[in-house]
Amino acid sequence: MKNYKNLFKGKKVTVMGLGLLGGALNDAIFLAECGAELTITDLKSETELKTSLVKLNKFKNIKYVLGRHDILDFKTADFILQPGNVPPDSLYLLEAKKNNIPIHESESLFMQYAEGVKVIGVTGTRGKTTTTTLIYKILKSAFGRKVHLAGNVQGNSTLALLGKIKLGDMVVLELDSWCLHGMGEIKKSPQISVFTNLLPDHMNFYLKGSKDKIEAGQKYFLDKAQIYLNQKPEDYLICGEKIAERIGQIKSHKIVINGQAVSKAWKIKIPGQHNLDNIAYAIAVGRILKIEEKTIKKAVENFAGVDGRLQFVKQYKGIKIYNDTTATTPDATLVALKSLGNKKIVLILGGADKGLDMSGLVKEIPKSCKEVFLLAGTGSNKLNITKAIKCENLKEAVVGAVKKSRKGDVLLFSPAFASFGMFDNEYDRGDQFNKLIKALK
Repeated sequence: MKNYKNLFKGKKVTVMGLGLLGGALNDAIFLAECGAELTITDLKSETELKTSLVKLNKFKNIKYVLGRHDILDFKTADFILQPGNVPPDSLYLLEAKKNNIPIHESESLFMQYAEGVKVIGVTGTRGKTTTTTLIYKILKSAFGRKVHLAGNVQGNSTLALLGKIKLGDMVVLELDSWCLHGMGEIKKSPQISVFTNLLPDHMNFYLKGSKDKIEAGQKYFLDKAQIYLNQKPEDYLICGEKIAERIGQIKSHKIVINGQAVSKAWKIKIPGQHNLDNIAYAIAVGRILKIEEKTIKKAVENFAGVDGRLQFVKQYKGIKIYNDTTATTPDATLVALKSLGNKKIVLILGGADKGLDMSGLVKEIPKSCKEVFLLAGTGSNKLNITKAIKCENLKEAVVGAVKKSRKGDVLLFSPAFASFGMFDNEYDRGDQFNKLIKALK
């Protein structure tokens, strides 16, 4: 995109939350290189943020406010850039709104300025990463360098794509509810949207300022719905039957599909009915873009899934071991149990509470699992699983689970909760699990 640096040169920008995942870091690097005057503020300390801060040392146009926020930084900025999961009742964001200062996520800022590109967006409670990645691989095999991957992808800056995109390029974005809330603020939706499903999630966030879970759930849906609400008549929404029933008539073309549409002759590597649905969404995008069927088929058959999403790690003494660290809800763990179709599962779960109903998972566990190892956490404390073995850390859980597993069993790490407290994030949690498993002799 021409002259993208001029969009931000000299602008006063408050970056609320640097973190350790790399996305906000790369946003900050991009803005600093454009000549913006940055204030980076984070509740984490300088020591906690060391790995991110060292990569910003060369920039002289950055001020840091760490271990706290300063209300003054939200009174005079040209705009606020925030990670999205800041509580809506944050007094700092409320101060920015009071002063008519725009609040952006990386994705909404990209969408505001990106021109001449086709954006394919994917959202949903579950399946969005798998679907996004497969769409990207299908498009990449057909169009090569013209295709970019960003959004809610670890380490990627969507904003920084402004310096890479060219006229006619395609951008595949994984979009969580917070990204989409920001897009709703600027009245933008992708030209091709995929809405995989809607299940209870993030109630710990959406219950703030809401009277009950029904109202909170409606707010969650409304944020997700921004993926199609601002589409034009020539645009497309691809969704499943339940989503289609809920949204009714829309301005754009609505394509309703399910996993039954995937040819049984295709050799699929990733297990579960939910993954057939994800594949069907990706195929539909390929067909809208008029990609040859043989190209789509080859990409689908070569796709082995995404790390940390029911990922087969290895077989050890006849035990199949899976890493499902991104299962941060009970519904996700339920899907994992059913997809594996094995009644001899040794399950490791537990973590931080998100305010979700765990009753369905608690009922299913005795039917599918022979042993359960429970990590410490605020959510784990609310579980009532008979004979669950409580563990203080992941190593203790893995060692215990391996000892209890026998040839023909499945050892499944599917936490059902968020990773806060014991781990930096869900990716760190999955990396630690993989490291422990790969160390088994």
